[in-house]
Amino acid sequence: MSITKERIIIAAFTVASLFLLTGCEDRPAPNTVHSPQDVPGKLIGAIEGSPSVILAEELGVSKGFPTGVDLMYNLKTGVLDCVIMENSVATELVADTSGVRILSEPLREYELSFAVAKENAQLIRAVNTALTALREDGTLGKLLDKYSAGKKYEYISPGDAGQRPGSLSVAVSPDSPPYSYKNEDDEFMGLDVDVARAVCDYLGVDLVIVEFETRELVTAVWYGKADMALGWVPVEGEDKIAISDAYANTVHVVIVRR
Repeated sequence: MSITKERIIIAAFTVASLFLLTGCEDRPAPNTVHSPQDVPGKLIGAIEGSPSVILAEELGVSKGFPTGVDLMYNLKTGVLDCVIMENSVATELVADTSGVRILSEPLREYELSFAVAKENAQLIRAVNTALTALREDGTLGKLLDKYSAGKKYEYISPGDAGQRPGSLSVAVSPDSPPYSYKNEDDEFMGLDVDVARAVCDYLGVDLVIVEFETRELVTAVWYGKADMALGWVPVEGEDKIAISDAYANTVHVVIVRR
C-alpha cells in the first residue's frame, strides 16, 4: 500500500470516528409523535401562560417557554418531544421555521365563550342577546376575519357606547395572543378584548378589563372577582359557571420534528 493511499484511509477513518463521537450527539432523536394519540406521556412544550400549558399538563410532562422561537429551538434540538399551541399561532411560527411540521389531525377543538357565575342568569341572557345582534350586523364576523385571515378591520366603539350607568368587569389573560395580550404600551389587545368591548357597547355599559392567568379565569368569576371571563374554559370548571353562546372556535395542534 502506498503512503498516500494509507494516509487517505487513516484520514477517512479519523473523520468517521469524529462523526461517531460528536455528530450523532448533536443530532436530535427521531420524532416519535405521529398523531395526537402519541402525545400522552411525552415531554410537551407550550408558551408560558397560554391555554396550551394546561393541555400539556393534562396530557404529559409540560415544559413552558416564553416565546415560540424558544419552543421551536428546543423541539428541533430534541429537548422536547412535541409542541402544542393554537393553530393560528402555530401556522405562522412553523412557516418561519425549518425542520418542523404541524400534524394534520388537530389535537383538540373547542369554543370560546363568556363565563359568568351560575346564579347570574340575567347577565348570560344579555350577553347572548348582544352576541346574536353582533353576529347579525356583521361586527362579529369582521372581528373573526381580522384575527384569522389578517384582514384589516378596527373595531371602534359607537358614539352612544356606555350611556347606561355602571360597568362590567371582564377577566382575560395577558399571555394568550391573538386572543388577549398586552401591547408595548401595556394596553390589552386581542379578539377577546374586542368582543368584550363590542358586547359592553351593545349593552350600553363601560368595559373594565381585569387581568388573570388562564388557569385563574374560572375562579375569578366563581369568587366574584370579575363579572365575566373570556377565553378557554377547562372542563373541570363547567360545573361552577354558566357559559354563553360561542363567539369563536379555536383549534390546538401538535408541532413535531420532520
